[in-house]
Amino acid sequence: MAMRAFSTLGCSGATLPEVITLATESGCTGVELRSAIDEVVHTGLDDDHRAAMRSELAAAGLHVLCVASYVRICGQEDVEDDLAAHLRLAADLGADGVRVFPGDPDREGGADLTEGELAALDRLEPAAALARELGVSIFVELHDSHSAGARLARLLRAVDDRLGDHPVRVIWDAAHSWRAGETPAETIELLRPWIAYVQVKDTDSRQEFRPVFPGTGDYPMADLMAVIDPAWAQSLEWERKWHPDLAPLAEALPATWQWIDGAR
Repeated sequence: MAMRAFSTLGCSGATLPEVITLATESGCTGVELRSAIDEVVHTGLDDDHRAAMRSELAAAGLHVLCVASYVRICGQEDVEDDLAAHLRLAADLGADGVRVFPGDPDREGGADLTEGELAALDRLEPAAALARELGVSIFVELHDSHSAGARLARLLRAVDDRLGDHPVRVIWDAAHSWRAGETPAETIELLRPWIAYVQVKDTDSRQEFRPVFPGTGDYPMADLMAVIDPAWAQSLEWERKWHPDLAPLAEALPATWQWIDGAR
């Protein structure tokens, strides 16, 4: 069975023991740790805190899929130092890697790579070298300017051409590619070579995009389950941080796994 995980975006402000308890009680063995100054994980943690957290996570048998940063690799701001700091944090915590967003100011793109995408290539070259040295990956999430698999695939092909063998992979936020007009089958064919794992979620519609329990909204969850690789981890991104009126993550997790088990 695929690893089951969740993002701490759904339990913002929780302590590490609370995150571990939530994982244990929901049958999850993986977690995406949101990195922010108001969270349990951030780049300001000292070495002792990092070592203690790594030990707690390991003792609980909880695998860290990623440290979820808010670095935007195609953005206009300087992110090189922030990305490097997050890569070191991920390595210290024993995480697989760091989540980054595309964040291109040019939301539409064109036939050629945009200025933001060219900047991303320049940023990823030294970052990928550091990631390889640290034994972690850089995970570009299907999001914002690159919600469509077609556009993200083009950027990743350019990364392949520039860097050859590299540790840059994709987090497939399945609802974002659907919102961009792609079916799960179309997106997976576009991104298959780079996908590390998939974020599962359901939404009320393409327009409102409000999270709902999987299987109760408009997103084609059954189509997603039919095409994903059984080896990929499945992580619930329950966006309660941005939608505080949602049910607690402790309720969303069992509802998610129950629906997925029933759809097999």
